[in-house]
Amino acid sequence: MLNVVILAAGQGKRMRSALPKVLQPLAGKPMLAHVVETARQLGAARICVVYGHGGEAVRETLAAPDLHWAKQEPQLGTGHAVLQAMPLLDKLGAGGAAVLVLYGDVPLIGVATLRRLIGAAGEDKLALLTSQLDNPHGYGRIVRVGGKVTRIVEEKDADDAERAIREINTGILVAPQAALARWLPQLGNRNAQGEYYLTDIVAMAVAEGMAVATAYPAADWETEGVNDKAQLARLERIHQRNLAAALMEHGVTLADPARIDVRGTLECGRDVFIDVNCVFEGHVVLGDGVRINAHCVIQDATVGPNSIVGPFARLRPGTVLAEDVHVGNFVEVKNSTVAAHSKANHLAYIGDATVGSRVNVGAGTITCNYDGANKHRTVIEDDVFIGSDTQLVAPVTVGKGATLGAGTTLTKDAPPEQLTVSRPKQVSIAGWKRPVKKKE
Repeated sequence: MLNVVILAAGQGKRMRSALPKVLQPLAGKPMLAHVVETARQLGAARICVVYGHGGEAVRETLAAPDLHWAKQEPQLGTGHAVLQAMPLLDKLGAGGAAVLVLYGDVPLIGVATLRRLIGAAGEDKLALLTSQLDNPHGYGRIVRVGGKVTRIVEEKDADDAERAIREINTGILVAPQAALARWLPQLGNRNAQGEYYLTDIVAMAVAEGMAVATAYPAADWETEGVNDKAQLARLERIHQRNLAAALMEHGVTLADPARIDVRGTLECGRDVFIDVNCVFEGHVVLGDGVRINAHCVIQDATVGPNSIVGPFARLRPGTVLAEDVHVGNFVEVKNSTVAAHSKANHLAYIGDATVGSRVNVGAGTITCNYDGANKHRTVIEDDVFIGSDTQLVAPVTVGKGATLGAGTTLTKDAPPEQLTVSRPKQVSIAGWKRPVKKKE
């Protein structure tokens, strides 16, 4: 049985933000949410989050039935933090259980890496996730004697020989729950930081004769933590690069893998093309043969097969485009369905609308869906042609095969198969003079 403790109590002063550090967004969701999702994928019996600074905001943002919360106040170090979680884990019983310690500001740790670490721990060993760095500055060092781990020394407490060690402690570890319950109350704080270091349990394990195993991450960036906005930006680009690689492995063509942002989940069919600087938020589904042109923002939307979106289009939540739909430059669609073979190619807003098949929406057309207090729906039936610069004041229905003349403001239903026009008669005024600028 595996329990997971996620340490998320840090203040994050270097972020220079009112938002708690672990709630800083990475790929559209809090860093802590990434770590929680990883713990879930491991099949953890119980996940306990240790919170502190900004605690209520953290709890409210990540609230879920499968999460348990332990408050660390004051913050007296990593060992003290894990100790706060132990009473919650003990309710499951200690027999045969293992505890995995993760960090809310280390968001890219991989499931495969953690499974290797858990495997290295087995049923009766302490296992540490370590890494070899050319520049280990700032990290605790792994001290070995005869190849076996004997202890971890924090850099501020290390001598010159220990600082020369390149194998570093990532902080992530797996320990038998019963042993952890013995060790944590014995921790002391006689060190340069005056804190209770979780790393001191290594020496305790060695003293008991317990084997200390190690495992390495698949990539060094998996164990990188975030302390400031520059580090956050670096991990964002690494994560987006990984997402782009996964999309291309599944057959998606990206004009430039370095210029795509996925802030949620993106499902793509066969032969999808995505041009540069597109942002996908929430849950987005692109069907076979879809083309997304440059500079589009798509959020919680579905795009049907062989449809074309953009450039500079925005699909907002609730948008569902059917087969062969064209949404062109500077067109916004929100909470609307657009049936097959319809198009809105220029400068239009389609909000809270049901659009039929083979509809042409002219440039500058808008559905006026909001009356200042409530939203209303527009229905546009099949084979409708809407002229440019038309306003459809909802609730209103345009009948099948109807044509709306350019410049129409539609406030009543338009009958099917007829031309509907509402605009003043065109006049020309003879002798009219254009105003001229006055001389100073």
